[in-house]
Amino acid sequence: MSGRVLVGVKRVIDYAVKIRVKPDNSGVVTDGVKHSMNPFCEIAVEEAVKLKEKKLIKEVVAVSCGPQQSQETIRTALAMGADRGIHVEVTGKDYDTLGPLQVSKILAALAKKEEAQLVILGKQAIDDDCNQTGQMTAALLDWPQGTFASEVSLENDKVKVVREIDGGLETIKISTPAVLTADLRLNTPRYATLPNIMKAKKKKIANVKPADLGVDLTSRLEVLRVDEPPQRQAGMKVETVDDLVVKLKDAGKV
Repeated sequence: MSGRVLVGVKRVIDYAVKIRVKPDNSGVVTDGVKHSMNPFCEIAVEEAVKLKEKKLIKEVVAVSCGPQQSQETIRTALAMGADRGIHVEVTGKDYDTLGPLQVSKILAALAKKEEAQLVILGKQAIDDDCNQTGQMTAALLDWPQGTFASEVSLENDKVKVVREIDGGLETIKISTPAVLTADLRLNTPRYATLPNIMKAKKKKIANVKPADLGVDLTSRLEVLRVDEPPQRQAGMKVETVDDLVVKLKDAGKV
């Protein structure tokens, strides 16, 4: 297969940052907070670049939806080895309510426009943990899907995917074009080297708007409030099993 791969790269709050909820409970604080590429998206980019290095595909296109800062995330993907980028500009209230369904519509429209053979996404984002975009994109395109992939191999117009499931591993074979979502053990993403970071600055990033793709960003969901998880209560030590049973009974646990 010598087709094109579309890879989704999401800009999220960096995994090492302590999340703070806004005083009005309308969301989390993002201003002045370090952002980076979603770790599962890094794995998706790495897998696409590896396929290109094996000469199994011809081009890797990185796509991100969001404000101007999303171009930084695309540049990271370009430094990792992607060939070009597409920035779908979403700002203001539309960005605040941007969810998996709206992103899936954008990715499906771009997959058709770019005549992609594969769409590779991270299985989920670490900010909302939705784990929906890959499945929705496949449904909108009516393409086969290989989710939670821990191993991917191309065989002509087929894709062999080893999936991580609750009971262990499941191996499937699907036809292309297809949508894949990357699990944690699929690969270890490379670090972008300084020469590649410099080269990435010269690579092209196209700027499009959802309206250009015929996508309506109207959200069907409303976030009522966001709360921090309750503080964990301090534990206690007991001397005997009988003491433990008494404590559990007093707490109404048994």
